[in-house]
Amino acid sequence: MRDISCKVLVIGAGPGGYVCAIRAGQLGLDTVIVDGAPLGGTCLNVGCIPSKALIHAADEFHRLEEAAAGSTPFGLSASAPKIDFDKTIAWKDGIVERLNMGVGGLLKKAGVKSIRGWAKFVDGKTVEVATDTGTQTIRAESVVIATGSEPVELPDLAFGDRVMSSTGALALNEVPGSVAVVGGGYIGLELGTAFAKLGSRVTVVEAADHVLPQYDAELVRPVLARLEELGVTVLTGAKAGGVDKKGLKIDHGGEAKSVAADKVLVTVGRRPKTEGYGLEELDLDRSGRFIRIDDRCRTSMRGVYAIGDVSGEPMLAHRAMAQGEMVAEILAGERRSWDKVAIPAICFTDPEIVTVGLSPADAEAEGHKAISKLFPFQANGRAMTTAREDGFVRVVARADNHLLLGVQAVGAHVSELAAGFALALEMGARLEDVAGTIHAHPTHGEAFHEAALRTLGHALHI
Repeated sequence: MRDISCKVLVIGAGPGGYVCAIRAGQLGLDTVIVDGAPLGGTCLNVGCIPSKALIHAADEFHRLEEAAAGSTPFGLSASAPKIDFDKTIAWKDGIVERLNMGVGGLLKKAGVKSIRGWAKFVDGKTVEVATDTGTQTIRAESVVIATGSEPVELPDLAFGDRVMSSTGALALNEVPGSVAVVGGGYIGLELGTAFAKLGSRVTVVEAADHVLPQYDAELVRPVLARLEELGVTVLTGAKAGGVDKKGLKIDHGGEAKSVAADKVLVTVGRRPKTEGYGLEELDLDRSGRFIRIDDRCRTSMRGVYAIGDVSGEPMLAHRAMAQGEMVAEILAGERRSWDKVAIPAICFTDPEIVTVGLSPADAEAEGHKAISKLFPFQANGRAMTTAREDGFVRVVARADNHLLLGVQAVGAHVSELAAGFALALEMGARLEDVAGTIHAHPTHGEAFHEAALRTLGHALHI
């Protein structure tokens, strides 16, 4: 193969990598992107997108079952609902395929050359790519490392057969009779909830004394109540061991037990993918497990950038996308730096959780004198019309000038409020700005308005 030279080489075609490549191409930079996996990375192929498709299908099926049981308040009824899981998986895979093709089309439109293969560094400017047709050498003026992350595997629970990662869970061809979820973080509870709605007996095994440790107890409480309604067993302070014929072996409070499990889903976290790319050939500073970067995503080597999960927390697709866009513009000569006020985080459990900015405890820890109030969905007309009144919207603001520091919400469909929350923080909104903005009625978004009013001391609907 003839060697390739380019202005920008992006290694990894996940959300951060492909956005970086598209933007670089749009700006007229000669750009090449390399990945041995399908375009879109973990998020599009085996993460965000397929998991949300499965979660939605599970929600729909569960609503049918509630109607069949006569437990809905709407007067609806159904009989013997069934799920054709093969068709569900085919629908999910179809969405992934459409998005794969979409990313490929966008890269082509931007003039980006896409190469399928695994890249390995020779030096800071050169990589060798193992492709199906041989080794391709690529030399670039600037390299962007966007290799993403991978699930953490436990020594006693190696992936395979009965033990699976989130990737394996999304590739099942039938609904397991029972599932033990090891790890009570957002991935475990999202998928655990979905399998419970599809009919699996689900047990969550968490070593810490509470699940969803990244969220405060007030936000988690409605999720725990819903898990109980769905028949999900949550065992905290429980350490998982190996598997035997009975299921998952655990130590719960010093007592050896076995949890029935046709499948064991291990979701104890993710780690940056740094092995196998020849990074040892580069003099890159590290920050723990991650590649250390500055506010322009520059590494310790000139001309080498890192974005997305490989560069640190939070390991979120939308952070990677924003970094990728920024780096492309920097490489095109624009003056850019990372100055985001907040990065939204969403947990697609039932109910959903959204956090943007600081919680009340975070604000106190950072030395702010803050004020905070919440508005419950029990007083929100739209929530009432959907028969899902669990949850609330909570705002956190400085006491002196009412500058918004954070917004949190838990409830059905609150993920769609994340953009409005983030925009308010990025624009430097104050409580008066939110309170003075007309929010459409009847919507869940009115709870944001009412929470601001309540924090100011003059709530209207509570």
